[in-house]
Amino acid sequence: MINQNETPSKESTPPSRLSPVTLSLMVARFSAICDEMATVLSATACSPNIKDRLDFSCALFDRQGALFAQAAHVPVHLGSMAFAMWDIVKAFPWKPNDQVIFNDPFLGGTHLPDVTLVQPFFIHGEHMGFVANRAHHAQIGTDVPGSMPLASHIDEEGFLIAPRALYREGVLDEAFYTELCRAVGSNTAADLAAQRSANLAGVRRIESLLEDQPIASILSELNAYGAAMARSGLASLPEGRYAFSDTMDGDGFGNDAVLIHCAITVSPSGLDVDFEGTSPAVKGNINCPLSVTAAAVFYAFRCLLSDDTPACAGVFDAISIKAPSGCLVNAERPSATAAGNVETSMRIVDVVLGALALALPNRIPAASQGTMNNVAMGCRGQDAWDYYETLGGGAGASAVAPGASAVQVHMTNTLNTPIEILEMRYPLQIVRYQRRRGSGGAGVHAGGDGLIRAYQFLEDTEVTLLTERRTSQPWGLSGGQHGQSGRNRLDGLDVGGKIAFQASKGQVLELETPGGGGWGETIHDLAADVKQETR
Repeated sequence: MINQNETPSKESTPPSRLSPVTLSLMVARFSAICDEMATVLSATACSPNIKDRLDFSCALFDRQGALFAQAAHVPVHLGSMAFAMWDIVKAFPWKPNDQVIFNDPFLGGTHLPDVTLVQPFFIHGEHMGFVANRAHHAQIGTDVPGSMPLASHIDEEGFLIAPRALYREGVLDEAFYTELCRAVGSNTAADLAAQRSANLAGVRRIESLLEDQPIASILSELNAYGAAMARSGLASLPEGRYAFSDTMDGDGFGNDAVLIHCAITVSPSGLDVDFEGTSPAVKGNINCPLSVTAAAVFYAFRCLLSDDTPACAGVFDAISIKAPSGCLVNAERPSATAAGNVETSMRIVDVVLGALALALPNRIPAASQGTMNNVAMGCRGQDAWDYYETLGGGAGASAVAPGASAVQVHMTNTLNTPIEILEMRYPLQIVRYQRRRGSGGAGVHAGGDGLIRAYQFLEDTEVTLLTERRTSQPWGLSGGQHGQSGRNRLDGLDVGGKIAFQASKGQVLELETPGGGGWGETIHDLAADVKQETR
């Protein structure tokens, strides 16, 4: 069975009355509202995961649930919301000061640590749209610190929240909130309050901005402009069918080299992205709901467009997405999804870019590190604590430049936790943090280097690692060499890519993240080829 991405129908609107200058100003103002929401959220959150790493996203939607603005936050958050929000908003009779909460991956979410809050806004008493934010919480009610367990069932991954009203006309659902706080703890509850504050700030700002503006006309023209920009940006894709495959290292439960296959068909009517041939969903938690897959696809195509393309639903009108029900990239309940959001989404980007490289060989970069290098740790008991972060690595080189080193790439746009904050808040010490020189693939342009980060445990600690590209390598393009695989070591011994273990006080966990693929054959490689041919 094939599932296809759909786009909500656009409402009929009056003829255009806005000048290009006015439309550009409105786009900038909408983006500024998202930035202001982000400022409120980061300033009022308690956990380093949100306050310092900035693992959250903010966006605006029309009353049908179609995206019309976002900040430059986390692509996997924003793309999945753009795909799924229109289903969420139809499920509720919205009133002022409502706030709906959810994290269910199969009902609009990504994975359980990502909790979304949605609030409607009204202009002169008429419901006109929504503000929303999504943030990653280091504790979402699991027995495993960091809430990124090696799970085989979604019920093992934490407190699951189907879409429901947390506030109804400003009144808190006390019974549900008490149950939620009991499950997730006080730190997560405080961060949820920060998310609510961000939405309140967004509603105040947008209601003030649009009080005397023709919002229906603005959004109609914005979507038309976005669609035109997308058509222009994608016009360089030659018609045809382009296919590419890559593999996940494994799921942590013995399923190795899990295949993701993607075929992109370019035609005058648009772009069809088909994942037929992808492996079935697996026991481990690298499974993806279709919303996460859509986020990765949208991101890859958005990279082909000019920087001034607005973030609106019209940009993606020409893209359809198909995937067999129950496969790795269209998993069904009760599949575990914690690593699907952070690891499989990265490999989906790799296969989409790999297919596009066949159509546009000089515009697409080599593979980047292909992992977020998830580190979750902490302990339970009287002095319980939870810590989670992702690590940067090497970016793929391109025809015009080498890859960047030690950076977050593709589906994440977060920061690392500053060492000072980490060591102040947790019984950890960073004993090594540096660029992993030479890990990028060689080429005319070299791939970016990964990094090395080593944690010394100051007390006994439970650790979970969900990492990729520990056996496979980020591929090069046009003769460029592969980047080096990553390595995870405890006291110098390899522990594998996906593992949960108990670390003792004084032990050192060291992660070496992958380098990016290189682009183009080096002079040395060409000389070797000539020598080989003349023998």
